[in-house]
Amino acid sequence: MEPDLWSLYRQMLRSRRFEEVVKDLWEKGEISGEMHLGIGEEAIAAGVVAHVKTGDALVLDHRGTPPLVARGVDLVLLLREFLGRGDGLCCGMGGHIHLFSPEHCAASSGIIGASGPMAAGFGLAAQYRCAENVAVAFFGEGAMNQGMLMESLNLAVAWRLPVLFVCKDNKWAMTSHSNSVMGGSLIDRARSFGMPTLEVDGSDVVAVWRSAGEALERARNGDGPTFLLAHCSRLEGHLLGDPLLRIARNPIEEMKKLTRPLLAFFSATKGASLGERIASMGTVSSMIGRLAIDQHWNCRDPIHRIQKKLRRTDEVRFIEIGKEVDQEIQQAVETALSSLEEHSLNSRNKS
Repeated sequence: MEPDLWSLYRQMLRSRRFEEVVKDLWEKGEISGEMHLGIGEEAIAAGVVAHVKTGDALVLDHRGTPPLVARGVDLVLLLREFLGRGDGLCCGMGGHIHLFSPEHCAASSGIIGASGPMAAGFGLAAQYRCAENVAVAFFGEGAMNQGMLMESLNLAVAWRLPVLFVCKDNKWAMTSHSNSVMGGSLIDRARSFGMPTLEVDGSDVVAVWRSAGEALERARNGDGPTFLLAHCSRLEGHLLGDPLLRIARNPIEEMKKLTRPLLAFFSATKGASLGERIASMGTVSSMIGRLAIDQHWNCRDPIHRIQKKLRRTDEVRFIEIGKEVDQEIQQAVETALSSLEEHSLNSRNKS
């Protein structure tokens, strides 16, 4: 069986356009607080979620928007939630991190590694109900250093739980290069529990779709969990406004802003020695350099990859899907913002 590339592309594009709108609203100050985007992870989300059925559980991390969009969660409700509205997906209490959609059996958490034990719990429930449902856990490679995630892998194997563990490896754990805080191989870690493992290019939605399909079929047949390592690129920083990414993208302008703080840092009479301060600056500079290389030379955009293929296949259909997605996203934004204006007006009238 071959995947429906057009359907996968539509879901990927919906996620990208939606998060681009979210980024714009955040930069305008409409959305407050931190904002972690999944731009660059669309192929992983679309390829995995395409196999999810009614009753299956999705357990997400702090970049849960792409899977939620692919799963069909109402975009207006998501936007209202991000805006802090009482009529949002979670009554404005979850922001973009702590989300729950009972209708879709989907939940997210900002606690690093928490998707592991949550997915194991969903898998155990499905096992007790004798259902053919599965649970899917999404997390970054940095979460593989969390003990509760390791315990979840162990229990999933010991109890043959129907769980797919999806590790999105973009080589960055927050603002640290993963190699600097990670010992050994992630695949070997999972294999050490006796768990089947798969490794794919996370920018290739077809490869993700095939691997996820194989893993979830095993889970539905009662053959236990699978660990899927998907390599990807994070096209934004750890969060919007990430200072390292700002410097990497606009070094001259950003360094102008840091001139006075840096002078104060080096001229301070108390604290670390001058040698230690120079060493610290060297570490930060190295991090910025690595990030710049990943952004400009090693970046793999899953949207661009599939667009090149589909445009050659049927350009008319390609353009039509783009227009339809743009219209859908624009309509969702207008609905969410118009209701926000009405909400503000009603609040002023009551006061």
